[in-house]
Amino acid sequence: MRILYIDIDSLRPDHLGCYGYHRNTSPNIDRIAADGVRYENCYVTDAPCLPSRTALWSGRFGIHNGVINHGGVASEPFIEGPGRGFQSRLGQTSWMACLRALKHRMATISSFGERHSAWHWYANFNEIYNCGLRGNESAHHVEPIALDWLRRNARDEHWFLHVNMWDPHTPYRTPASVAHWFKDDPLPAWLTEEVRQAHWNGGGPHSAQEVCGFGTSEWEWEISQQFPQQPDIIDSMDKVRMMFDGYDRGVRYADEAVGRMVNLLAEQNVLDDTVVIVSADHGENLGEFNIYGDHQTADHITCRVPLIVRWPGVKAPKAVDDRLLYHFDFAATMI
Repeated sequence: MRILYIDIDSLRPDHLGCYGYHRNTSPNIDRIAADGVRYENCYVTDAPCLPSRTALWSGRFGIHNGVINHGGVASEPFIEGPGRGFQSRLGQTSWMACLRALKHRMATISSFGERHSAWHWYANFNEIYNCGLRGNESAHHVEPIALDWLRRNARDEHWFLHVNMWDPHTPYRTPASVAHWFKDDPLPAWLTEEVRQAHWNGGGPHSAQEVCGFGTSEWEWEISQQFPQQPDIIDSMDKVRMMFDGYDRGVRYADEAVGRMVNLLAEQNVLDDTVVIVSADHGENLGEFNIYGDHQTADHITCRVPLIVRWPGVKAPKAVDDRLLYHFDFAATMI
């Protein structure tokens, strides 16, 4: 079996066209959904990034694998003790271990492990490609590696390629050539000037007064100077537009790369023999609860993720499955 897993950091399902978004952010992902199954109620068991991906890779909740924090205390798998032997539980039973036992060649294109010092996460990959930017890369850094790998390996049997893109994640940094995307599109109707003003009168990490979460005007200003598309404060509706447009441009920029990967599979005559999955590690707050551009809440917004599956031999045009499922259910089902 050939498996392409596209993992887009901080991707909200409700900012994709196939989930009903009013902006044209995802024509290529929508095309995958049109030929496959869109899951309406997929939730991560643990959030944000480090607990989420560890749970998915291990097939176990954070309370069982040990990783329940984003960093600091309890961000490493449990030490297993004298019964461990020469192989850890993750090395023997993880999603990657199971697929490798089924004779799949395992490859990842991701800087995630380095970003979080999550060295356990690399278990059972044959090939690891790291752009070296610790999650600050854009799709144009990741895509050439993915296309090269697919050109060399797509026609082989039994491979798994994980492609991790970060473009919707702050700081927003799409190229200037796409700055016009969405500039005339309406904003989501709920975030009015009255709502923005109420947020401005509030406070807290990643609130309207400290979007980047550092709590000091100097840090916020420095981030906004380095990344001019990234709002530092939400003191006007123009800054609200910066937030939504920056996020949506990141989604569309990643989507363009997805389209070229899928097109290459078609050119190699293996698309109809390849599992294509699009999902994310968590969602993203875009003003909800007075949190801008972060994923710190244990709720529907942070924990609901897109899940789109195009499976060989399964003809399910525009199918929707609205049953409740956990993120790692699709990994177990695949195995």
